[in-house]
Amino acid sequence: MRKAAVVLLAALALGGLALAQKKVITVGVFPNLDDAIKVQLPGFNKLYPNIEVKLVTLQYADHHNALTTALATGQGLHDVEAIEIGFVGRFAEGQGFEDLNKPPYNADLYKKLFTPYTIAQATSADGRFIAMPVDIGPGTFYYRKDILDKAGINPASMMTWNGYIEAGKKIKAMDKNVFLIANAADVAWINIFSSVGAGEGYYFDKSGKVVVDGPRFVRAFELAKQIRDAGLDAKIGAWTNEWYDGFKKGTVATQFSGAWLQGHLQNWMAPETKGLWRVQQLPEGLYGSWGGSFYGIPSASKNKAEAWTLIKYLTTNRAAQVDAFKAIGAFPALLSAQTDPAFEQGVEFLGGQKARVLWREAARKIKPVEANKYDRVANEIISTALSQVLDEGKDIKAALAEAKTLIERRMR
Repeated sequence: MRKAAVVLLAALALGGLALAQKKVITVGVFPNLDDAIKVQLPGFNKLYPNIEVKLVTLQYADHHNALTTALATGQGLHDVEAIEIGFVGRFAEGQGFEDLNKPPYNADLYKKLFTPYTIAQATSADGRFIAMPVDIGPGTFYYRKDILDKAGINPASMMTWNGYIEAGKKIKAMDKNVFLIANAADVAWINIFSSVGAGEGYYFDKSGKVVVDGPRFVRAFELAKQIRDAGLDAKIGAWTNEWYDGFKKGTVATQFSGAWLQGHLQNWMAPETKGLWRVQQLPEGLYGSWGGSFYGIPSASKNKAEAWTLIKYLTTNRAAQVDAFKAIGAFPALLSAQTDPAFEQGVEFLGGQKARVLWREAARKIKPVEANKYDRVANEIISTALSQVLDEGKDIKAALAEAKTLIERRMR
């Protein structure tokens, strides 16, 4: 009996030791991406049973605002932080995240595994690499096949901007309650994001000079204004109830977005429109990134080794990337995941179209874009300038000149 008691006590001690050695790490994340992690965690838990992952989810804006504050104060940071493309440049140029190029991370060993342009997005001007890419948003052109058929429009005729606008006029003539697009501003943004010269940034050139008064922005604003002046957009803001209703009720015929929009439409925005949507590449040979997510490790993390183990699994494990893709439609940044048989299958929501092949082609043609710590500032100022042009009739060149001055002032 004494021997049995000793064995039992030893087993309990070992069990307690194993429990004590289990590390709990926290991941700061925003909606949709948290759903991706949830389907990836079972595979991770099998490989790493001694690491427990707790998700802390905040809405997109709240997450990034809290992260900005936490980096400034050094308080409230998680072991892993999700970063959306709109913020990764700012965080890369600042301080507070581990440089994954350095030991023990040695991220250079993994960079060749990803869609090339994602690496530049998370790299600072001085070469620090602060976050691993997990998903990308190759820009794509969504259209309602039923609406175009009814209006007698061939989607191929919309592959120039002039043809796109003319199609919008036909749709409007067919039914005054149906609009070409939810908001004309989206046409401006897809041009801004997709016409960048190789090695340059969205708002800055290679030397860091502000370029928002250049021809790329003038053209983008002009196209948006043509659409607004012709009454072809519904003047609806993205991520609003009116936006969702436009998709559900068929009052919006087209939308430019990232490949990820298919998952949103299918899962919660407008599931009743299954089979009515199709996609094609962007007009005039444009290829651009519309969204994307990354994972970084704050320097304040107490569990950096475990955080890196999780990030490597989420970003470099092919099966994990494919699981996330199937769950939420997040297009994998990992090149090997893009060759999964799932990419060759028709997408039922898109009428059986092999849309993933098209998105993969687009992803491989997107040029690397240099991140700048002032990208978010520039984005906010250009958004205001675009609203002034579309809503208040402000002169385009005057609005852009003023935006340039404001960006330069904020930089100083």
